[in-house]
Amino acid sequence: MKKTVSVMAVVLTAALVIQPYGVQAKSMSDINSQLNQLDNQSQSAKQQKEDAAAQKQKAQHYKNKTMQNLKLVMEQLNDVSEQLTRVAVDIENTEDNLRKTKKEIQEATDRIAAREKTLESRVRLMYTDGTVSYLDVLLSSTSFNDFITRVDSIKTIVDQDQFLLDEHKKDKALVVSKKKELDAQYAYAKSLYAVKQNVRKQLDAKEEEKQRLIASYNEQIIEADEISEESDQMLVQLAGKRSELIQQKNKLQAEQAARAARARAAAAAAAAKRSSGSFAAASSYTGGSGALALPVSSYRLSSGFGPRTHPISGVVGKMHTGIDMAAPQGTDIHAAESGVVIVAEWWSGYGNTVVIDHGNGLWTLYGHIRSGGIKVRTGQTVTRGQKIAEVGSTGNSTGPHLHFEVRENNSPVNPMNYL
Repeated sequence: MKKTVSVMAVVLTAALVIQPYGVQAKSMSDINSQLNQLDNQSQSAKQQKEDAAAQKQKAQHYKNKTMQNLKLVMEQLNDVSEQLTRVAVDIENTEDNLRKTKKEIQEATDRIAAREKTLESRVRLMYTDGTVSYLDVLLSSTSFNDFITRVDSIKTIVDQDQFLLDEHKKDKALVVSKKKELDAQYAYAKSLYAVKQNVRKQLDAKEEEKQRLIASYNEQIIEADEISEESDQMLVQLAGKRSELIQQKNKLQAEQAARAARARAAAAAAAAKRSSGSFAAASSYTGGSGALALPVSSYRLSSGFGPRTHPISGVVGKMHTGIDMAAPQGTDIHAAESGVVIVAEWWSGYGNTVVIDHGNGLWTLYGHIRSGGIKVRTGQTVTRGQKIAEVGSTGNSTGPHLHFEVRENNSPVNPMNYL
């Protein structure tokens, strides 16, 4: 597990080293490529963390199982200790029996040796004096009482000799039997010692193996925790890198939008120079042949598109970038065409303002809306003729009216050509 997860950690760390903080992306595609790479690295780090958690759970499971097995081994050790205690008692009893048997053998051997001396003396006597016939002893008796006495004496001698021989034979047999018993007892004692040593050796091996496994599982759990912590740190670093790239992306998009706006403004300025641009003021306007709908249904055209004397500052020849449509405070203002609201807030001298993007570089602007009169929000899609605001006199204004502009590529053009 450690090798596998460590390899993953090295790969992710290397990726961060290859793309450190502070690197400025050269293009939008470069940023998107780095973001995709960061997403892949984040996914790998999350997977690494999940794998480490699974491995930790597995190691903990086997550790618990091994602990249970070790408990059984310890119980077996206790049982074996009791068995060994009983074996030790058996060995002690066997050694006592061995000592008793050796003593009995020694006593029997001593008796045999003593009898052999007695028999040896009798044989020498018989050999020296010659063989005495028991019949001659009987016939040489002088009376019946003497005969009876001699019979009893001969019987006593014969019985003593027979008893001596019988006892001699028994002692010899006892010595042989006791020696066999002694050999068996020695063999049994030896086997008891062997059993004791073998069982103890097996249980010691089991205990050692279980302890080794527990240590191994503990190491795996610690490694899993370390890998999980490394993954968390990597995810934090990747999140920081992603945030930096998003900021770069937003900045790049803003720069691109600004360049595009400047390009459209330059094109519109050139087009404005080629157009007549002037429009005489009139008391009212009833409609034209353009494509846009009237933003207010009833109004008085108080100022047209083109150079004029500014009503507030008094500057002569000041360019008026739209038309002023005078109407009562609170008059409904409608969208001149369907589109997306890109501005719905206070906007410099225009006061409360709504700007709608109709696509293909065409915008319409609605200024000086009364306080609380904006009825749409930025990003909202509106339809042609939908109420979007109410007439007011906010910003640089001398009275309630709608300042209405039409812009091509963000450059003001004469709205009368569109209405």
